[in-house]
Amino acid sequence: MSRKKQRVLLGMSGGVDSSVAGYLLREQGYDVIGVTMKVWPQDCISRAEDKCCGPQAIADARGVAHSLGIPHYVVDEADQFEQLVIDYFSSEYQAGRTPNPCVMCNEKIKFGNLWSKAAALGCDYIATGHYAIIEHSVVPQSRDDRGRLDTLVKSGSAGITDPGYNYAVLRKGIDPRKDQSYFLFSLRQPQLRRALTPLGKMTKPQIREIAHSLGLKVADKLDSQEICFVPGNDYKAFLRSHLGENEFHRGEIYDVDGNFVAEHSGIELFTIGQRKGLPGGSLRPRYVVDLDPETNRVIIGDAENLVCDEFEIDSVNWHPAAGVTDPGYNAVAADVDRGSFKATVKIRYSHPGTPASVTPLENNRAHIHLHEPQRALTPGQAAVIYDSDMVLGGGWICRREVTVPA
Repeated sequence: MSRKKQRVLLGMSGGVDSSVAGYLLREQGYDVIGVTMKVWPQDCISRAEDKCCGPQAIADARGVAHSLGIPHYVVDEADQFEQLVIDYFSSEYQAGRTPNPCVMCNEKIKFGNLWSKAAALGCDYIATGHYAIIEHSVVPQSRDDRGRLDTLVKSGSAGITDPGYNYAVLRKGIDPRKDQSYFLFSLRQPQLRRALTPLGKMTKPQIREIAHSLGLKVADKLDSQEICFVPGNDYKAFLRSHLGENEFHRGEIYDVDGNFVAEHSGIELFTIGQRKGLPGGSLRPRYVVDLDPETNRVIIGDAENLVCDEFEIDSVNWHPAAGVTDPGYNAVAADVDRGSFKATVKIRYSHPGTPASVTPLENNRAHIHLHEPQRALTPGQAAVIYDSDMVLGGGWICRREVTVPA
């Protein structure tokens, strides 16, 4: 008697990546169901016309699903998207932090709320077109135990409920220009164990070549280069529309020496490292080096004031491969140098990564010492920790206050 096919719920954005992911999963023997999330309220739909979850995207996804011979559904997640992603995006700017909505959308929506839909349809997995590798494995003893990590489940050969395979390893995709493991760092083990990312071991040119060979109309569709709900990538205009001018926190701009420079119309309109839009009158370029949400002060300084070599992260999600038990991690009782270990840390998605010493702390925090100082560490952005290509964990960069004379 043949084994029943495993069923996969595939998130389809209408782009070439998720479209080819559907084809690859079908060829690997999965029973694939396509789903596109509608995340826009009806009165905002015109704003999303060309976005990944807008009307054209839904039409493109439906057309691809028809070509592949798989069912396709549209799921209305507008209310949840508003609460979990858009409100988070706005509140982070109000708190003087720079948000990363893609990480939040993956954790809370795509690999979060969507699971209830997947379960209702009898699915074993959720799949996406992310360029990352998720391997199912037995649990290793530590970061340094490579032996047990070598015993991996081959793609499609075993299910998430198979005995002994209760651990997922998240790795970088092999295409360094497209790797998206950074955006998946916050997924917990239950989410990773039931996730599939079939594009992780492929490059973008290979994906487009497959799409052309299948005759898919989206084969040459351009990639989205902006936040899906921010038209033209103009986040300031979006905040004005979403929050209203009256909700902006007005305040004053000071330099790092404590000199008053000017008034500003909202701390929400600034981010660390920003140069454009600052008052003139200085012989040297000036940048935003700190945002104080308690006083609504914007602190500006020279490029050298942007550089630092240590910071903390909070709400850390440790992957089991890191060998860290948190919360309640006892750094004092740990082995060498208060439990620190060497790793590579990415301080933003476009950052190449830099060597660092990482010290886990209590209450889901960690201290990171960069071996080479880096520019414009931005509170609210994610710092993701790697051992070579393997994600060990990550968290959200905390504010490093710049001392300004009273």
